[in-house]
Amino acid sequence: MSGPTGSSDLPGGSGAERFAPGTFAPDPRPAPRASMLAAQTRLELVLLLRNGEQLLLTLFIPVTLLVGLTLLPFGDLGGVRVDTVVPAVMTVAVMSTAFTGQAIAVGFDRRYGALKRLGATALPSWGIIAGKSLAVGVVVILQSIVLGVIGAALGWRPTLLGLGIGALVIALGTVTFATMGLLLGGTLRAEIVLALANIAWFVMLGVGSVVFATDALPGIVRTLARCIPSGAMTETLEQAVVGHVDSTGILVLVIWAAVCGVWATRKFSFT
Repeated sequence: MSGPTGSSDLPGGSGAERFAPGTFAPDPRPAPRASMLAAQTRLELVLLLRNGEQLLLTLFIPVTLLVGLTLLPFGDLGGVRVDTVVPAVMTVAVMSTAFTGQAIAVGFDRRYGALKRLGATALPSWGIIAGKSLAVGVVVILQSIVLGVIGAALGWRPTLLGLGIGALVIALGTVTFATMGLLLGGTLRAEIVLALANIAWFVMLGVGSVVFATDALPGIVRTLARCIPSGAMTETLEQAVVGHVDSTGILVLVIWAAVCGVWATRKFSFT
């Protein structure tokens, strides 16, 4: 009679191995980096889309602004109002997602120790930041599609060249605002981040409105407004959708992205 570990006791016959060698052996190797990044991006995207406040910032407010400013007679916005309103609202949408939402999410992830716990996993630190950034990029793409469709329904008719240049400007603006959000959320306490992110959102919203809403202000005011990311992106995007490249606005966005990116790299804290 075989002992308790004898092969004859195994189902399937004497000496037969039911499972392939190594089936239950430990496999401590981490998953491929591409798989880890995809999983982290998916997680961040789900968290973004489940957040009611985030949805308010990313969809409800921009859509309301787009419809309201196009249909209601507020100010002198040129011959075809929607052509001016769409680029400005696109800027608001990108700013809401990439800057305000990103900063607040990172700040509270640090406060509750989520980033610290992720740092203890096999996921590298760059993967955490890249996952958040890619999730923001996906949301911005969805925003752009939704606002573009609504704009088209309201009479917006950009050229194919304008759409291509505009997409590049939106990508650059997303990078710029995302680096600003990471810098703010990764360096200050969550409560301070919450207050500053919302204040900065309103300030930049006002700056953007200075650029597109009126030509009656002094030239120096418009120039200073265009040195702020929201003003630069609004003007650059408005020029882009008609097929023009605003090199000054692009330079402003690149400078802000570079400065905030370097500073965030040096000052960002996971705890």
